[in-house]
Amino acid sequence: MRDLRKQALESHKTMSRKARSKIASGASSAAASRTASRNVSRAPSDDGDDGYLSDDTAWSTNSIDEILNGEDVQISEEQWKSELSVRIEQITNLKRSSAEGRTESLNAYAHILMARYANEQIEPHIRELLQSILRSIRQEATEREAVKALKALAATIVTLDTGDIYDDVSGELKRAIQSESTEVQINAIHCLGLAAFFGGAGEEEIKDIMTLFLEIVETDGVSVDAQDNGNIVTAALENWGLLATDIEDLEEETEAAVEAFVDQLESSDAGVQIAAGENIALLYEKSYTAQEEDEEIEAAPEDEDHPEYTKGGEKLVKRYQVYRNQPKLLQTLDELATVSSRRISKKDRKTLHSSFTDVRNSVEKPSRGPGYSTAIDQESGRAYGAGRMKVRINRNLEVRIDKWWKLLRLNALRRTLQGGFAYHYEQNEIVSSALPFSMGRGKSW
Repeated sequence: MRDLRKQALESHKTMSRKARSKIASGASSAAASRTASRNVSRAPSDDGDDGYLSDDTAWSTNSIDEILNGEDVQISEEQWKSELSVRIEQITNLKRSSAEGRTESLNAYAHILMARYANEQIEPHIRELLQSILRSIRQEATEREAVKALKALAATIVTLDTGDIYDDVSGELKRAIQSESTEVQINAIHCLGLAAFFGGAGEEEIKDIMTLFLEIVETDGVSVDAQDNGNIVTAALENWGLLATDIEDLEEETEAAVEAFVDQLESSDAGVQIAAGENIALLYEKSYTAQEEDEEIEAAPEDEDHPEYTKGGEKLVKRYQVYRNQPKLLQTLDELATVSSRRISKKDRKTLHSSFTDVRNSVEKPSRGPGYSTAIDQESGRAYGAGRMKVRINRNLEVRIDKWWKLLRLNALRRTLQGGFAYHYEQNEIVSSALPFSMGRGKSW
């Protein structure tokens, strides 16, 4: 598998500047970061060709930030490893450290990990790194230091391949979610979601974390003393969705969750509405599973002339009901897909229209994933169907985002890695294994 991946990746990474500029700044606010990842998720195909980073440019402290911002920066492996080594020493050596110095070191460390895969460099120091990072989160000497520590921890979680970090960090992250700082709360929610997903939490523990996030959604943030804070509710929705992609059977969790998500469709915050809608679509997707070989199901014969008919396509079976009043839900989704209120910005209206057209399609027919088109190809007489939403990693490698579970995982990874996502997809098996990929227009692997 690794040899095959190397062959596919010989052309190295490409990501258009336009796409990466949307997720550029490592110092951006949580709300801006959320908007960036949302915009990318609706149109994730990257067609640029930035080439491979060569080794003949002197190191500057801004080089990694420029890479994340989509700039054409050349930086050698030796240079970034040397800089990372310095930052690790600064973070783990607490003597004579100041809040400002720790913040700067944590910020640089996080950005290097976002832009480059550094498992070998950080693993020998992980115990000391975690102690120092968690100390910054716990003491919260300044809001900025705590936020940078949480971002550093998030990048560390996605870099480490040990898969056992959850127990070390979960307690501190749960405490940080109760912080008086909104920015700390938002980043702690995202970090806890990543830790549970990538860090070795068991299924029951994952479900407990999902319950915590659902309480935030159900109470509009009151459960964490953040009443009606849209950014915090959005973070809880996004990370509930991420963890839900890792649960095989969601039937027991569906009833309470879908009620909360449907309620949030009435939110005045577009980010909350979209995150709730994507989770609803995921629940419908998860309520259907493939028909097993020895399973006999009475079903109407397939109409081979139907525009959406696919010869030899996977047969899906409905396992349980998601929402008791689907006609009303479809009506609400129709309204959101065509909303025209002047109280909503033009940008938000466009995003709502795109998102909820997809969500409605999936609620009506759960085999339709994000980006599914019911429009008819005049030449073939068939619906265009799935596959329009893609992430181009390089010339030979692209990821088709044709399922909601894929989209929610992609969003989480891009929130964490920002402009470094494509590089990590090539180099970091933790990232690539979270999303299946295909080579060019050929086979899926």
